[in-house]
Amino acid sequence: MRRTLQSGLLVLCGLGLLHISLVTDLCLRYVKESMRPLLIVSGVVLVLLGLVGALLDRKTRGQEYDGHGHDHSQVPRVAWLLLVPALSLLCYAPPALGAYTASRQPPEPVAQQSRFAPLPAVSPVPMTLSDFTSRVRQDRARAIKGRTVLMTGIVTPHGKGGWDLTRIIINCCAADAQSVKVRVYGGPALPANTWVSVTGTWHPGGALGTGSAAVALDARTVEKIPRPVNGYQDALPLPTTRTP
Repeated sequence: MRRTLQSGLLVLCGLGLLHISLVTDLCLRYVKESMRPLLIVSGVVLVLLGLVGALLDRKTRGQEYDGHGHDHSQVPRVAWLLLVPALSLLCYAPPALGAYTASRQPPEPVAQQSRFAPLPAVSPVPMTLSDFTSRVRQDRARAIKGRTVLMTGIVTPHGKGGWDLTRIIINCCAADAQSVKVRVYGGPALPANTWVSVTGTWHPGGALGTGSAAVALDARTVEKIPRPVNGYQDALPLPTTRTP
């Protein structure tokens, strides 16, 4: 591979990073929103390095052979492997983490809490999956009992006909992803990875407010929603336009 082609591959890699982080939101499948500026900077640096390398190559052309006729313009053939990530970033985006990953992970441990703020006087109560889990297993006041809650997440099949409402959380990137799950009883059996908004009440099981309590919901409504922009956070439900 000539150095000019190597520079071209650097430019392609840089353009790929800029494509997924600046032109589209594909980078949010793999990293947190806070990492986007770093990806943009990295893309710009790679493009500039490639362009500078190409210019230097043009200036040094003619000096590629030493006194013994050896060509020093070649780089290792393994450099062609740079073509794979460059083309994948530009032409093919790997799928986002979803039900396949979540079904093979244990639920993320929920931090211990001793005090809970009163639930708002609205119905349904918007909640994160982590907050629901904490209140079910740690809130001695059992404020969740009888309250209708609203949560959003993806469908993760569980057993025959059963499913979990799941949120996948990344702290930095997809490599450190963890999942929070709530078992759902009732509602339609939707395909895996479908984003849904679920309302319901705590499904009785074990002693509410203790570690034996079931982290589960009796669904009243299950509706499809578009994937939210905060899909890799255990965030409160966002106002969305429901899909048919």
